[in-house]
Amino acid sequence: MISTLLIGSLLMSSAWAINNGLGRTPAMGWNSWNFFECQINETIVREIADAFISTGLKKHGYEYVNIDDCWAGDRDSQGRIQFDSKGWPSGPFALTEYIHSLGLKAGIYSDAGKTTCVGRPGSLGHEVYDALSYAAWGFDYLKYDNCDNQGIPSVKRYQPMSDALNATGRPILFSVCDWQDKAATWAPALGNSWRTWDDIRADFNIVMRNLMVNDEWYPQAGPGQFNDPDMIEVGNGMTYDEDVSHFSLWCLIKSPLILGNDLRSMSQQTLDILTNDELIAINQDPLGVQGHRVNITDDVLDVWAGPLSDGSIAVVLLNRGNTTADITVHWSDIGLSASTKAVVRDLWLHQNIGQFTGSYTAKAIRTHASITLSITPPSNTVLAAF
Repeated sequence: MISTLLIGSLLMSSAWAINNGLGRTPAMGWNSWNFFECQINETIVREIADAFISTGLKKHGYEYVNIDDCWAGDRDSQGRIQFDSKGWPSGPFALTEYIHSLGLKAGIYSDAGKTTCVGRPGSLGHEVYDALSYAAWGFDYLKYDNCDNQGIPSVKRYQPMSDALNATGRPILFSVCDWQDKAATWAPALGNSWRTWDDIRADFNIVMRNLMVNDEWYPQAGPGQFNDPDMIEVGNGMTYDEDVSHFSLWCLIKSPLILGNDLRSMSQQTLDILTNDELIAINQDPLGVQGHRVNITDDVLDVWAGPLSDGSIAVVLLNRGNTTADITVHWSDIGLSASTKAVVRDLWLHQNIGQFTGSYTAKAIRTHASITLSITPPSNTVLAAF
């Protein structure tokens, strides 16, 4: 049973979300930038779409196949944006038709500036025609960046594209990629998700930087509107423990799960991380409450937690330090009374650990590693806000 205070907070936050009916849970899919940057073309995108099927990612909920920067060519004499024929000779219709034939959705990229981050044509001043093009081509998702913005305030640049997408009549999820201007304070009225900090990299310190900045804005999240600490770097060169911690935390904080690795050649270990259904269920929980840091010890031992719609609490115990350590979650940190007897389950081992009262301590968590738990009190428990 979730407390009245938590439900009220969620409803108040969601009331000013973009009214397009999309993104009620965080988006799940893939984006080309982290691994390929500008070395991307229609052949690779088709192969990535195929990999959604051959690896089973689609069965686990991943659906968006998103092209990032570097696809755009010139505008025609009427100002309409064109695909660069060098990398995309078949054009956008054939590509989206192929992606849709696999039961997947197609995403595209543009910029709320004169040019994109690599100097391709941006959409500033062309929002209506560009949105109509994306809709006509069959795209289902737009990532909208913030380079070459001409010094124009963010809301004045993002509002026209939000309006233009909604006016097309095609459901297009709007991902606001403004990392500079505290987008969480204005973007919920315009987009389904918004970036909270700079680009991520496959570096644990950078992943943690984005996580901590993102945590400031956790009250803003809810169904249809989610903070975005950037894409997932699992499989791009960090250690196994770092990959597990990265994925676990992105699930807990209700981040969009947009993969950034090469799906065609990932290891079974990487695939196993990305398809942990117990973690994905936390991310896709319909309550939509973003988990956040509820306790910290010795500056590096974190307890992150958030409530779920079934009355349980998802918890990540994270060791950001350089030595092995024990980490304790106290019931008082997660809205339970100290006398509550709750079932603790390890979501990576996929097994119940036992019943505990007052707290649970995970022993010897390795450096940069984490433990993800579900803590389930009796069904009649009233969970306090935390």
